[in-house]
Amino acid sequence: MFTIPESVRPIRDRVSRFIDDHLIPVELELGHGGPPARTLLKEIEEKAKAEGLYAIGHPAHLGGGGLSMLDYAYVNEVIGRCEPAQQALGTVSLQTVVMLDPVATEEQRERWVRPATMGELRIAFAVTEPGVASADPTGLRTTARLEGDEWVLNGRKWFISAADRAAVTIVMAKTDPDAPPHRQFSMILVPTGTPGYTVGEELQVMGLRSVLSGHYEVELDNVRVPKENLIGGRGDGFVLAQQRLGPGRIYHCMRWLGVAQRAFDYLCARANERLLGGAPLGDKQFVQEWIFDSYHQIAANRYLVLDAAAKVDRGEQARVELSAIKVSCAKMVNEVLDRAMQVHGAEGLTDRLPLELMFREARYGRIVDGPDEAHKQRVARTILRSYREGDGWDFGARGE
Repeated sequence: MFTIPESVRPIRDRVSRFIDDHLIPVELELGHGGPPARTLLKEIEEKAKAEGLYAIGHPAHLGGGGLSMLDYAYVNEVIGRCEPAQQALGTVSLQTVVMLDPVATEEQRERWVRPATMGELRIAFAVTEPGVASADPTGLRTTARLEGDEWVLNGRKWFISAADRAAVTIVMAKTDPDAPPHRQFSMILVPTGTPGYTVGEELQVMGLRSVLSGHYEVELDNVRVPKENLIGGRGDGFVLAQQRLGPGRIYHCMRWLGVAQRAFDYLCARANERLLGGAPLGDKQFVQEWIFDSYHQIAANRYLVLDAAAKVDRGEQARVELSAIKVSCAKMVNEVLDRAMQVHGAEGLTDRLPLELMFREARYGRIVDGPDEAHKQRVARTILRSYREGDGWDFGARGE
């Protein structure tokens, strides 16, 4: 089960070779960011487009490759081996495009969604706010008031990826304060050149200034946009957020499998090559345990991710599975990376190896798209409710 399909293997192999040839040799330069790195990454992105390797997981009717969730999982785990590959191969826009495509108007689709798919522009996504717990977004304070034919937005957002170079930002704002909490919010498209829209300083996260995106504060001061910039229906903000976050979580997990695979390669190579007291490190029981634990975690999580992808392809919401893999994969990749760094000793902490950069990027996985604690609660509550309603939780049936 979950053998790589023959129909997917050729594109997977091509993506792997492209990353090995064009991205891994310069990943440290790209990972530490700066204008020269962005120029270099753009050049690699154009090569990917020329080779037909760009946006292969995006919907075909938008110009993407149209791979199913499960088929894309086999490719995305290869993309995950090198963080800048997300940008170079177009993965970075996928979850936003998947959210927008079903609900966008034809004008929104042609102006924003299709160009984002093809890498012609970036769409930023602004939900989180300073001073507001992201685990309970009903507390968001940014407002949007309808005045005639315009929305007027006021508020502050932060950790907004690529805000410095996005063409448009999707803003989650309170539009209906008297509605039930989860119907108070809507999403509105705000072109970034609109008066009153200001991008602040970049937030340095885990010592990184990412060439991939960068994270910024954004201020909205009486920003006016046409009422037609509403996405979907009024009050649909939380519904749309889940349509973005659900796929986003599994895309993260797919890539973390690739990160873990590469860290595992480093771990095992070091265990065989490094001598201690005249014998390989791999002869030591501690190191053997690290290899066993890493193998076990990667294999188990890979099955869980592919199983969740198959469920999504069947039209299931798979909320329990998506939350579970988000927690489990984030924990797994951090632990496998930690072991790979440890077996390399002091060298593992330096930029002579990619491990320390990969480790810093992996750490925020336990927070991005929902902290571990929120997902654990969601899984437990869903399962307990199923038992209260008399259905229980049959793992055999869930695996069908």
